[in-house]
Amino acid sequence: MPAGVVDVHTHVVPKGWPDLDAACGGSGWPWLRVDSERAAMIMLGETEFRPVGAECWDASRRLADMDADGVDVQVVSPTPVFFSYDRPADQAVKVARIFNDLTLEVTAAGGDRLVPFCQVPLQDPDAACAELDRSLAAGHVGVEIGNHVGDRDLDDTGVVTFLQHCAEVGAPVFVHPWDMPGGPRLDRWMARWLTGMPAETHLSVLAMILGGVFDRVPETLRICFAHGGGSFPFWLGRADNAWHRRGDLVRGASVGPPSSYLDRFSVDSVVFAPPALRLLVDTLGEDRVLVGSDYPYPLGERPAGAVVRAADFLTDDQRAKLLSANARRFLGESGI
Repeated sequence: MPAGVVDVHTHVVPKGWPDLDAACGGSGWPWLRVDSERAAMIMLGETEFRPVGAECWDASRRLADMDADGVDVQVVSPTPVFFSYDRPADQAVKVARIFNDLTLEVTAAGGDRLVPFCQVPLQDPDAACAELDRSLAAGHVGVEIGNHVGDRDLDDTGVVTFLQHCAEVGAPVFVHPWDMPGGPRLDRWMARWLTGMPAETHLSVLAMILGGVFDRVPETLRICFAHGGGSFPFWLGRADNAWHRRGDLVRGASVGPPSSYLDRFSVDSVVFAPPALRLLVDTLGEDRVLVGSDYPYPLGERPAGAVVRAADFLTDDQRAKLLSANARRFLGESGI
């Protein structure tokens, strides 16, 4: 099996999916406007959501980019716009099955270099557990989930039930922010992505800690948060201070302060600057940071792991952990 760089944060968009209105019920589903053999646009109604290229669906193109970037293995996860948590569960089950099966078709062409993660109808814990089990049996290795389901965060009882199931069956979980708030102050300069995504991830890490999730799920749960854990690592001291000084409001259901849970989760390395990477390693530890790139989207890191490779404060052993060893532990024996 490949022994080099493992990128835990990449996305897929299959090129050919059925008319979701007909296949899943309801209306207003995303659709793909194919502009050429190598270019398409994800559409939301008549609104352009995101341009995508062949690297999203063509394994040969993806593998060529991996070779150019020195990446041996990619974890290939859904694009969050397809999560469909706001829809009836029966519709979300159908769309999850469609995209999970199509993802396997894309990754199969990459052999053991492309590791598929599925999506689940997280709004229904029983259906989510069933789709995870079906997907694992079909060849998926783990699951990507959004960081919230409407107003329900990751400490919601149903979500915790799903996370407990992930721990029981040994499925790694990758948490990606999605469905960020909008408004006049956030709808310019890509502010929802530049400020909303870090804030969403920060909030969800806090929800798992202060909501007592890490006190309720087994330590065998392997969970990783995208984008360096958002703003959480920078503000860990503030959270600890509040837990100790305003415990009447802040402690919630957690047994210990936020800093006592740092060995329960990992984060990816998509922070783009050595000082930020140093903060991650200093705060979370050298065993809890995994290379991620957000490939193939334009706000991602190319080549994957560039900041890790360039960081002169890392020892060779630490760099090897971030580039590969930590990800292999996160994925487990069945992953790579």
